[in-house]
Amino acid sequence: MSRASPKRRIGILGGMGPQATVLLMQRIIDRTSARDDRDHVPMLVDNNTQVPSRIAAIIEGTGESPAPVLVEMARRLEAGGAEALAMPCNTAHHYAGEIAAAVSVPFLDMIDLSVGAVAGRSARRVGILGSPAVRLAGIFDRTFAGAGIATLYPGDEAAMLAAIRLVKAGDASGRAAALLRAAAAELHGTGADVLVVACTEFSVIAGAIAGDCPVVDTLDVLAGAVVAFASADRGPAPRFGEA
Repeated sequence: MSRASPKRRIGILGGMGPQATVLLMQRIIDRTSARDDRDHVPMLVDNNTQVPSRIAAIIEGTGESPAPVLVEMARRLEAGGAEALAMPCNTAHHYAGEIAAAVSVPFLDMIDLSVGAVAGRSARRVGILGSPAVRLAGIFDRTFAGAGIATLYPGDEAAMLAAIRLVKAGDASGRAAALLRAAAAELHGTGADVLVVACTEFSVIAGAIAGDCPVVDTLDVLAGAVVAFASADRGPAPRFGEA
């Protein structure tokens, strides 16, 4: 009986938040064709819940930069044998360039990959369901603009931040879901062709999004990229910005 080729080891910069980290791992497992444990993707996971707050650093301007901690995590994962890195936090991709520059293994950029997935749908306007920090840092805007796609954001950013905090506190079905559903309906109503779940806390409650507007979940896109990289023959892989 033939066996699947050994999978390449993936390092995950996690803990932002821990539920989203576990959800990425589960989606990687779900997307992997396997008959046995050895057919699954080996993962090194740094579930570092002590990464400095992205909200404090980007929105409030009062917190320390998460970049040094994220760089340390990336280097530790590479030293542990990771052959590529993935980070299930959209906002933390504000520091993706610094992370990628600190290691010699590929960084699977969730933002670039997700923009590519949306562009493949011939969208003209995309609704971003994420932290206000995503808008403030322009994490998606430049890349979408380069693809000729306009970005739309919910009007009530305080509600988005409240929903994220509720999910982090364990609310995965109540008020947080209602806030996300309302934001999705608003964006679709204002002309979004595609909705992007651009916060991995929202990936936890993405099932709350109703309506017929197509949805691209960045966590799903990243999980697919991880499985594809881990299953591919060893060879040159895209560096940061080339995905």
